[in-house]
Amino acid sequence: MSSRGEFGQVASRLRRPGWRDPRLLVGVVLVALAVALGAWTVGQADRTTPVLVAHGVLTPGQPLRGERVGVVRVHLADASRYLSPDESLPTGAVITRTVGDGELIPRSSVGDGDGLGLRPVAVPVQTALADGVRPGARVDLWFTPDRDSIAAGAAPHAVAEGLTVAEVGKDAGSFSVNSGSTVQVLVPTAQLPAVLGALAAEGSVAIVPIPGWDGAAPR
Repeated sequence: MSSRGEFGQVASRLRRPGWRDPRLLVGVVLVALAVALGAWTVGQADRTTPVLVAHGVLTPGQPLRGERVGVVRVHLADASRYLSPDESLPTGAVITRTVGDGELIPRSSVGDGDGLGLRPVAVPVQTALADGVRPGARVDLWFTPDRDSIAAGAAPHAVAEGLTVAEVGKDAGSFSVNSGSTVQVLVPTAQLPAVLGALAAEGSVAIVPIPGWDGAAPR
């Protein structure tokens, strides 16, 4: 009897489970859940949105032209904050604040160029530029009088503060020993008289970068 009972228990364990076996039902449910979770994960990964990205630093006053922007697909909770490549911009729309290289272009950084209130001014620099003077950087302009004026009691002073660098160009002259750089800065219209007056006066204008500004935002 004992041997026959043991044989029955072994046969019971080896018997193929039926559809009503709880273990089989639990296995089927787990497999179905795994498949559903995998499909959901793949679907979420593919749910990206195309938005515009800056190619190089964009400075206030620049229009959004093809060579200055690109398109990337990103997974964002709120992609509506950024410009889409499918939408058309109003005529005269320009960048109103500095957008760093590789940064997604926010809608809030685009506006009407007529109301920007900035004018580009070229500042010639005959000496080496300080580190940090690059497009998008924030700088101050300082005026240093000539020697005679300094001897008479004049002193260097700030002409304009917190200006944005729009462009940095190198003046290359094969026969010029005084070739240097030209830095284009964006000057508020209210400060134009002071800046233009300093450039026309006897002396020199120095471009001093503001620490912590690297072309996009303060650190």
